[in-house]
Amino acid sequence: MKLKKIGAVLSICGVAALAAPGAEAKGCIRGAVAGGIAGHAVHHGVIGAAAGCVAARHYYKQKAKQEQQQQQMQHQQMQPQRGAPAAAPTPAR
Repeated sequence: MKLKKIGAVLSICGVAALAAPGAEAKGCIRGAVAGGIAGHAVHHGVIGAAAGCVAARHYYKQKAKQEQQQQQMQHQQMQPQRGAPAAAPTPAR
């Protein structure tokens, strides 16, 4: 009985990992493991794994979005303002 549950959880993790790119796959696998362990404690390992996968994917997706926004802000701060007057060169003596 336990082997069937473990097999089902691993199958869900495998399918989710193949379907989700990059950070989402990492989040899904981590969440599924944590959710599966928590769900196993209350005899609902498969449901816990699925819920953990969804929750972790959401978390990592939000985290990636925030990092992308921070990078854009830094990139914008490093570029000179367009349309702003340039500093006048000092005359050579």
